[in-house]
Amino acid sequence: MADENDMGPNAGFEAREALLYHEAGRPGKIEIIASKPMATQRDLALAYSPGVAAPVQAIADDPANAAKYTARSNLVAVISNGTAILGMGNLGALASKPVMEGKSVLFKRFADVDAIDLELDTEDPDKFIEAVALMEPSFGGINLEDIAAPECFIIEQALRERMNIPIMHDDQHGTAIIAAAGLINACHLTGRKLKDVRMVVNGAGASALACTALIKSVGVPHENVIVCDRAGPIYPGRDNVDQWKSAHAVETEARSLEEALEGADIFLGLSAAGALKPEWVEKMAKQPIIFAMANPVPEIMPEDAKAVRPDAIIATGRSDYPNQVNNVLGFPFIFRGALDVRATAINEEMKIAAAEAIAGLARERVPEEVAAAYGKSQKFGVDYIIPAPFDPRLMEVVSSAVAEAAMKSGVAQFEIEDLDAYRLALKSRLNPTTSVLTRVYEEAKANPKRVVFAEAEEDVALRAAIQFRDFGYGTPILVGRTKAVADKMHMLGVSDPGSFEIQNSADSEHVPEMVEFLYKRLQRRGYTERDVRRMVNQDRNVFASLLVALGHGDALISGLTRTYAQTAREIGRVLDPKPGGISFGIHMLVGKNHTTFLADTTINERPTSEDLAHIACETAEVARRMGHEPRVAFLSYSTFGNPPGKWLENIRDAVHILDEQQPGFEYEGEMAPDAALNEKVMALYPFSRLSGPANVLIMPGLQSANLSAKLLRELGGDATIGPMLVGMEKPVQIVPVTANVPDVLTLAVLASAGVVE
Repeated sequence: MADENDMGPNAGFEAREALLYHEAGRPGKIEIIASKPMATQRDLALAYSPGVAAPVQAIADDPANAAKYTARSNLVAVISNGTAILGMGNLGALASKPVMEGKSVLFKRFADVDAIDLELDTEDPDKFIEAVALMEPSFGGINLEDIAAPECFIIEQALRERMNIPIMHDDQHGTAIIAAAGLINACHLTGRKLKDVRMVVNGAGASALACTALIKSVGVPHENVIVCDRAGPIYPGRDNVDQWKSAHAVETEARSLEEALEGADIFLGLSAAGALKPEWVEKMAKQPIIFAMANPVPEIMPEDAKAVRPDAIIATGRSDYPNQVNNVLGFPFIFRGALDVRATAINEEMKIAAAEAIAGLARERVPEEVAAAYGKSQKFGVDYIIPAPFDPRLMEVVSSAVAEAAMKSGVAQFEIEDLDAYRLALKSRLNPTTSVLTRVYEEAKANPKRVVFAEAEEDVALRAAIQFRDFGYGTPILVGRTKAVADKMHMLGVSDPGSFEIQNSADSEHVPEMVEFLYKRLQRRGYTERDVRRMVNQDRNVFASLLVALGHGDALISGLTRTYAQTAREIGRVLDPKPGGISFGIHMLVGKNHTTFLADTTINERPTSEDLAHIACETAEVARRMGHEPRVAFLSYSTFGNPPGKWLENIRDAVHILDEQQPGFEYEGEMAPDAALNEKVMALYPFSRLSGPANVLIMPGLQSANLSAKLLRELGGDATIGPMLVGMEKPVQIVPVTANVPDVLTLAVLASAGVVE
């Protein structure tokens, strides 16, 4: 399953980067922030004493009020003792904390569930149970994680019996739900009925037994399932079989995995690398279904299974093969649905509902935004039996199915009367930008490009370039002095710097054609051939731009060592804006529930009305590609002529131009920021054409735009991406001199994926 650990081929480098990631800024991955104002004495008096007395009394009178007046109903504890960490083993409670923080992040990222990690320093099941049970008033649900078997069975069962909130050991049930969903669809594709299939399970740990139990619940008969551990098939009377394994014992003549697999329809593996031999696969039934979920190396590699059985349907826990059994498809949305109805448990009906919802989603037409990220061929079939992990529909489909099952099975304490309205509310809980950005990274992987990093001697640029390659986004071309770049890579732990392409103007074979190209371009702008040759040899931005102009690279990223304006001028000697257009910059501000685009923040000092209209249209297209329906506001100090001024005509004329063009998105202006963003102020102007707060802000000039963007970056609470350069004939991104590695990597991926161009 996908939660397992895989450091990859450059483990030393990736470990270094991972440590820097966790250390940078505020250590760790989570923080607690106030959800109410805390600016004044009145705020504090309401938050604590004396104002807090009112909700205290209300909860004492009716415990259900805790859902109204506290964060409890959206708060999950992710709890471990570190006895089975990520496939790394028993490393202790404290060592498990990064994993539990990560799980908490996934809860928030995918389902807007607030989660906090708790690590308990005990291997005694009774002490663990007691500690968790005593915390029931604090949390709306408990996610157990990375606890060794058989203690995990004991702990979960005891807590489910004792506590009146949802309890789920994700290593067991999360994997089981996704595996069951995939199995349902694999049987559908091969024309099998669940009641008729013969299944062999290899592995008898927590995950394997949970998968077996749930698959039986969805329709596979008990007697049709043979479970194997290291000693072979589990049958009645076999020695050294505990109570959890014995529950799945069946009569069989088979005494080995090989014998059990003869004629079997399904292999489900949660065991060890290489446990399934190709010659055994040959003995399975027609169109065998193989779920090889050991990580990082499965029981059999898909290509090895396909070599002997081309008709096989194969799933793994890996992201680099089709049909990934990934727990993130399940646990965030299962808890989301359970919390929203204040369920007292996560029961079998809810797990089955989740599995069936996930299976059904995979059979639906893949949305364009998901198809774009994973390839147009992604549609229901042998290589798509499980939805893509970043399918935005999972939130509403799975969560609502779980909530409905909880209500029908009698464990819900709150009834959702309008399920359609609930599904709509689920869709709006997450900012679509986060999903789109994730899909952009996947799109870059699917269509890798050659990106020129013009400042490869800089640590930040070089780290970003190395990650760009290591994470599979494309091929970096490193511009710099060959030895200097190679030495820095050695310092960063890269074992094979020779495998990277380094372009050095001192010895590049491309220099002659670069000089010829640039001299033809600049000879009538006052440049001699000697001037051009000097620029090619000495100016890294000119040299890097020429690599892209001549087709030796697909995109360019620079900006760390020189001001934005200087970098833009140097690149502009080689590359032009798109024909008939202008280049400009966009800052993207990403909040929890909103994304706002500001333009032009970098290039055009006094844009004309035509420029403003063009910038508005292009920025609206970027917003759409990022998952947002644009609502454009042309900003000014004046709102519809109040107060009057002499610098408003270009803004008004830009609006008139769009009136004539009918661009297909909402727009309005001139208007002050509060009239564009604050619904109470907007209500004062009922004639406004904006149906809601603007998400694309077109600034009247560079001074106000650049100041606003930098102020918001430094003082605002939103994450800022950019500036993103739009409108160049080739993909170019110029990063701020203050950019860190994630900033550079994000812009490199955006440039290569064509989202911003």
